[in-house]
Amino acid sequence: MSDFDLLVRSGQDIGISDGKFVAIGPNLRGSAVEEFDATGLAVFAGVIDAHVHFNEPGRTDWEGFETGSQAAAVGGTTTVFDMPLNAHPPTIDARSFDVKHAAAEQNSIVDFGLWGGLVPGNSSQLQALRDRGVVGLKAFMCNSGIEDFPSVDRATLREGMRIAADLEMLVAVHAESEEMTRALTETRLAAGRTTVADYLESRPSEAELEAIRSAIELAHETGCRLHVVHVSCGSGVELVAEARAKGVDVTCETCPHYLVLCETDMQDIGATAKCAPPLRSIAEQRDLWSRLPDVTTIGSDHSPSPPEMKQGSNFFEVWGGISSCQHLLPLLVNAAQDPGQEVTHEQIAGWTSRNVAERFRIAAKGGIALGKDADLTFMDPENGDMILAGTLRYRHRQSPYLGHKLRCRVVRTILRGQTIFDGVNITARAGGRFVRPDPSDS
Repeated sequence: MSDFDLLVRSGQDIGISDGKFVAIGPNLRGSAVEEFDATGLAVFAGVIDAHVHFNEPGRTDWEGFETGSQAAAVGGTTTVFDMPLNAHPPTIDARSFDVKHAAAEQNSIVDFGLWGGLVPGNSSQLQALRDRGVVGLKAFMCNSGIEDFPSVDRATLREGMRIAADLEMLVAVHAESEEMTRALTETRLAAGRTTVADYLESRPSEAELEAIRSAIELAHETGCRLHVVHVSCGSGVELVAEARAKGVDVTCETCPHYLVLCETDMQDIGATAKCAPPLRSIAEQRDLWSRLPDVTTIGSDHSPSPPEMKQGSNFFEVWGGISSCQHLLPLLVNAAQDPGQEVTHEQIAGWTSRNVAERFRIAAKGGIALGKDADLTFMDPENGDMILAGTLRYRHRQSPYLGHKLRCRVVRTILRGQTIFDGVNITARAGGRFVRPDPSDS
């Protein structure tokens, strides 16, 4: 009988049995069913991508858990948290949760958590969503672009946050001012201005900052745990850090596209680089990099669509979402190698795994430690590939990163001790498990 199911040999050996880390140390002794030599590879805890839109059920032709989870696995992600939109119906009550949970359980090859939605009229459903195990509640402070997921006004957000605080739930907000973005958009459309530049002007960083301030005020008032997603500018991170220093329970996320791409890329690439908040200037991007120590999580905000939704002369009408879950970790590791970037693999592991598990209270995940789920990502830091359409695992092979040459590449992804991607092929069938927040200690 073997001592381990899997023994990883590297500078620090890792012993795995029954899907858990059971031994960690140099030159571990014992037999194993399988050994993997990780010499020369960068070893990360499996990535937890807390922000994906797999659009199942209802809009599975946009992505789906099957293709989305495979793309995630190829990029080193072992757990995803799926957003309540753009599925149809959105995950805003017990019934819609049950439908999505069944779809994910049937089709995902990675472990998964599910977000619930906070929308006008569903306050009576929030406890049912909590009881079913959602990782948090997502609210839009501006038009979501999806008719069946309306935005919240200040009164609705306050009510939702009060309930969430009582239920010990986290609330995440898409923070852009509806009043400001709507007025700027209407002015440009009325003048027949529909270019990329016009879209960028309609969603300035000031609209994001105004919404972040409002959300922080409500979190302070209600005692709600707040997470501001996809912050695109350093000044937004600064607001969060200042509030946290004053005792507000608030954290924030940013995304690789805000760190790697800028507004000129959106103008050059077009619709595949459209997102909201939009890409920012080089100066704002540099400021965001400087504020990364105050960022808690980095997620992909993978938001795909069929190619036809990315076409059209009116840039306001084309779908705004970037396909990106396959390259969350590789893009960060690659960018950290650029001259002038003082970012370590340990910090990246924090933003993409450890901090995510801590913020969302998933104790079984988020690190290479005894007793945790044996989720691992192995990366060759020096032999990368060019991102080509043929290498994408999405349902629709579109990405603003096509043509980017990465210095690094994922060579193996392990979920609970089992290899699900061997560097070339997906080696697992659907078998992802549902993860939910641990009970609060309070």
